[in-house]
Amino acid sequence: MVVKEGSGYVDPDSFRDLKETGGLVYGPGSKQDGGITRALIKPSASQALQIQKAKKYAMEVSIKMVLMKQTLSHQQAQTKALQRQQALSIMSRIYVGCINYDTKEESVKQAFNAFGPIRSITMSWDPITQKHKGFAFVEFETPEAAQLAEEQMNGVLVCGRNIKVGRPSQMPQAQQCIQEIQTEAKNYFRIYISSVHKDLSEEDIKTVFSAYGTIKTCQLASSGVPNKHKGYGYIEYATEQAMTDSISSMNLFDLGGQYLRVGRACTPPDHKNTGMPDSKSGAGALPAATAMAAATVTAKLTALDAVSKNLGVDASKITEQSSKKRRSRSRSKSSERKKRESAEKKEVKKEVKTEESTSSTSTSTSSTSTSVDTSKPIPVPPLITKEEAIETADGLKTAAAAAHQLELKKKLEEGVEAVTLSQQENCSIKGQSARQIVMQKLMKNRNESVVLLLRNMVGPEDVDEDLQTEIESECSKYGKVEQVIIYKEQQENSEVIVKIFVEFDKYEQVKAAKEALNGRFFSGRKVEASVYDQDLFDQQDLSG
Repeated sequence: MVVKEGSGYVDPDSFRDLKETGGLVYGPGSKQDGGITRALIKPSASQALQIQKAKKYAMEVSIKMVLMKQTLSHQQAQTKALQRQQALSIMSRIYVGCINYDTKEESVKQAFNAFGPIRSITMSWDPITQKHKGFAFVEFETPEAAQLAEEQMNGVLVCGRNIKVGRPSQMPQAQQCIQEIQTEAKNYFRIYISSVHKDLSEEDIKTVFSAYGTIKTCQLASSGVPNKHKGYGYIEYATEQAMTDSISSMNLFDLGGQYLRVGRACTPPDHKNTGMPDSKSGAGALPAATAMAAATVTAKLTALDAVSKNLGVDASKITEQSSKKRRSRSRSKSSERKKRESAEKKEVKKEVKTEESTSSTSTSTSSTSTSVDTSKPIPVPPLITKEEAIETADGLKTAAAAAHQLELKKKLEEGVEAVTLSQQENCSIKGQSARQIVMQKLMKNRNESVVLLLRNMVGPEDVDEDLQTEIESECSKYGKVEQVIIYKEQQENSEVIVKIFVEFDKYEQVKAAKEALNGRFFSGRKVEASVYDQDLFDQQDLSG
């Protein structure tokens, strides 16, 4: 064996000539040829204390490392979600240039409102001329609305000028995140629909668009009011061909007097634009208790895996042994607890019996006319078996279906429209026939207004506090009056006319009131009665 002085280096070649002269000595923890592990030597008290301290320190370090990794991964996830939300907000914005300087914000909103609900319109104003600078930024609720507006409104004549529509300057900054969102959206065959008539339901839209292929989902954006939507929605087809055919056929299709805007969805189903997030707030951190609990569990699992790997034993066996020990301890504790509870119950029963005996003697002496028999036990209600429950559920379903059919029949007899087209026709309708029935339904709803307009009934000087009561009592002869609105409208020649709107409960009442009041003289004036447009009245537009 050759050892170099001062270096501590041992030449490995010197060990090749060594020969074994005795037997091998097995140490604690080593394995024999048969694979049997020798028992470890039991440590002393001081050694056991040091081992316990080392385990505790190792667990604390493991928890700190796991906690740091969890915090880092959570912050990365929050940052990615923040970037995605910023990208969605940018995708929902468009730039509108070459606007006429006399154009108001309301005109811009009216021009772009068909593509979807507008969240905000920002116009830059000149403080000297008190006019805007000829451009604006429009933010929609959805990125699909901005995409359709850019495709269909660029170069369109608005208020005497051909406007220019494009994307804002922040678009390249989030281009990578935007491309990721658009790539994910290509995995779904979804289309975006806007300018949907307010009287149409999801079932009506589904029947119209199902002519092009199988529809997986059809959803209109809810406005928060039952049975009301925001005028836009999404449809997902089973095939790409069905999606392409529906876009080419139904885009700019006149459905109920409104031109549908249809295009491919550029976002996945689970992405929604909630507005531009606040960059100062930063990524939200995990609660301290949650983070610590998660890190502790992860560190324990990591330590268990390491022990099982070193011993060559499956980790599940170690957990089973520990769980058995816990179960034995819990059984002993539970047996002791049961003994205590049984003793307490016996004492409580004795006290209850003594109280009942005293109360029965007192009630027998005090009450003379009324006596209550407490000896009989209270009957237990019969239990319902599983088979009876299933039969009861089927019976409830049958009864509910019969009641629903009776309700629909009653509505049809009274002339009230059914909720959906399929309920109204009691059949499956698709394609061209579906569109025709939808058009008939919308025209019928439009004609059957419940608002009566009275012109030239009084002048501006005749309007007083008692006028509304008088008109309500007069019109109540023809049906139930919901409300009366007296509206003064100034004409271009500075003349003020008075319009009186009377809302009835049913269309037949409006018709009867119109026939009776039209041409009738009231205070020397000839009354003009007509049925007012229901859509304008619902939108509080009294200028029609």
